Amino acid sequence: MSTVHVVGAAGFTGAQLAALVDAHPYFTLGQVTARADAGRRIVDVAPEYRVGAVLRELDLDAIAEGDFAAVCYPHAEAAVAVGEMVDRGARVVDVSADHRLRDGALYPRWSGFTHPRPDLLAEAVYGLPEINREAIAGARVVANPGCYPTASLLALLPMRGRITDIVIDAKSGVSGAGRTPTPDVHYSAVADSVRAYNVMRHRHTPEIAQGMGTDVVFAPHLVPVDRGLLASCYARFEGDAPHADDVRQAYADFYADAPFVEVVDEPPGMRAVQRTNYAQVCPMVDSDGGRLIAFGVIDNLMKGAAGQAVQNLNLMAGRPEDEGLR
Repeated sequence: MSTVHVVGAAGFTGAQLAALVDAHPYFTLGQVTARADAGRRIVDVAPEYRVGAVLRELDLDAIAEGDFAAVCYPHAEAAVAVGEMVDRGARVVDVSADHRLRDGALYPRWSGFTHPRPDLLAEAVYGLPEINREAIAGARVVANPGCYPTASLLALLPMRGRITDIVIDAKSGVSGAGRTPTPDVHYSAVADSVRAYNVMRHRHTPEIAQGMGTDVVFAPHLVPVDRGLLASCYARFEGDAPHADDVRQAYADFYADAPFVEVVDEPPGMRAVQRTNYAQVCPMVDSDGGRLIAFGVIDNLMKGAAGQAVQNLNLMAGRPEDEGLR
């Protein structure tokens, strides 16, 4: 058995992650921390998970060498905590955006801070298991991918190096905005409406570009659902467009060993993956226009955050990748 501390367990992602660890057959739930909600139980702030652990202020001295931790702090706040835990011998999955970009010079522009631990940034492994499984297994710091990049990259990666002019139109449920209420996510602002936001300045743009090795156009939208994320991706093939059957076979081969990625024949909807760690992808070929149209759908709190974090923790602990997630 291995101990997993969930740091920042009162938010949507943190509570979901704590519930997954609490029910896991190998992991033992360690500290579950919060600041404003310290003293309350997880079941009090997220009753759907029925986890009775009490939220406490983070005690770094209670983190032992060999422990695991998942950090669900807001962006620009996680990097310091991750460094402190790694210095104490823990291995950490950072669920924030603070270790996803390899180039430290990008953080002031896209995340609004100068990274305090360039040493850990240099060794952090991007935690998309479908492409980095072996590196994740031996990592001290794993950068859990963002929800939009997860859906977008899974939809596009089998064609990496064969496509250009990538445009991504993505739509996420409101839980992706986090638990803290703001005017933009009030019911009256979200219901019966779809709205684009942070166009050309969303922090996931350089993350997707890094994964694809080329610039991308990324436009996120907020839709009036609780959980779920759909990325509709458009790109131009370099050279003649391949046959649709060849593209579908390339996807099937690419994900043959990926337990949570399903290649489907029709564009998927959010309902197919809600409250699961599965992703569904559907590649289509516009032969006349020489374009790839690819769809990726995930649950933004599971494969897009907490579920993928447990998938990474499984790999780091030498456990079956799908343990506790089926």
